[in-house]
Amino acid sequence: MSKGVEAGRVLALALRAAHSPSSTPAPYIEAIAGTGLAGDRHANPLSPRQVLLASASVYADLTLPAHALGENLLVDFDTATLHSGTVLQVGSTVLLRLMFQCEACGYLDGYLPGVSARIGRRRGILARVLAGGAIDPGDRILDLGCVMPAWDDDWRERVAQVLRTVPDGMVLTYARLALLAGVQPTYCRAFPRLVARLGPGHAGKAVPAHAAAGRRCWDGQGLFGDAAYKVCSS
Repeated sequence: MSKGVEAGRVLALALRAAHSPSSTPAPYIEAIAGTGLAGDRHANPLSPRQVLLASASVYADLTLPAHALGENLLVDFDTATLHSGTVLQVGSTVLLRLMFQCEACGYLDGYLPGVSARIGRRRGILARVLAGGAIDPGDRILDLGCVMPAWDDDWRERVAQVLRTVPDGMVLTYARLALLAGVQPTYCRAFPRLVARLGPGHAGKAVPAHAAAGRRCWDGQGLFGDAAYKVCSS
């Protein structure tokens, strides 16, 4: 592994199982390259939201109950200072590519009224798994630098970024666009108006599922370009 600057350590781990409303503490986690965390509902090769890192200081400052932020890795440093494109080494083998800051969802107000408006960029930062292995509490985290392409914190910019990548002659369903851009499926209802505002270069690239029948649909393979890190770090 490359040498980096020590950012801090892992304090605790948790997984978000499929159909579970909350996170469950885990004694260790197995990270799978290109996929995410074993047993976590966000483990998906086509998702930019495979791992969520959150800072312990946010819990202390806002008096939130444990796991309210839904993080996988609770860390002892401020995740709001981290930048998209940065690669973190966790323990001896795991590499995480930071994607974008996690937006503050309204459900956080169920824990503490008004907290979603107050938390700003401190909800946590989302990442993809570049290299897998075991993650344990106490593991050291190294910042290897900002060496991958950045993704925008604004979901609208991410939607535009995905649409620019759609190959000529192919379309993307709204559901797949939401997955690739890292937004909730409920955002699909906003896509027609947003795509129209993006201009003629994007028009027709994203369609509802019923309009995709019989057309060449892009599945998003290769969008994130994770393999580029292996080339530049070898």
